[in-house]
Amino acid sequence: MRAMAVLVWRVLAVLCIALGVIGILIPVLPTVPFLIAAAGAASRGWPWLDDRLVSHPVYGPVILHWRERRAIPRRAKWFATFGMAFSGTLLWWSPLPLWLRVGVPVILLVVAAWIWHRPEA
Repeated sequence: MRAMAVLVWRVLAVLCIALGVIGILIPVLPTVPFLIAAAGAASRGWPWLDDRLVSHPVYGPVILHWRERRAIPRRAKWFATFGMAFSGTLLWWSPLPLWLRVGVPVILLVVAAWIWHRPEA
């Protein structure tokens, strides 16, 4: 059973890294939250990968700040806020059902409020 749990954590880590890489290419998709999740999964099933993520020159300090204080850098807060505002605006003007056009921006607003209430790194 232990081997299966390790495999699940490894697959989750790789999936989160893939989503983080896609986030580098697509500005609306966040990168850092996926890399934080990848480091969390890797720490449970793949210590080598966790070490690589934590020692990364750009993303490593962000991961460590999150682990130590659940802190988010101010720059990341601004990027996340603008990305969510942009996405919410696009959704509002899309031909989707009204409940989606209103519901998703409300959720994004709640997430933005939560982000801004986190300590700063």
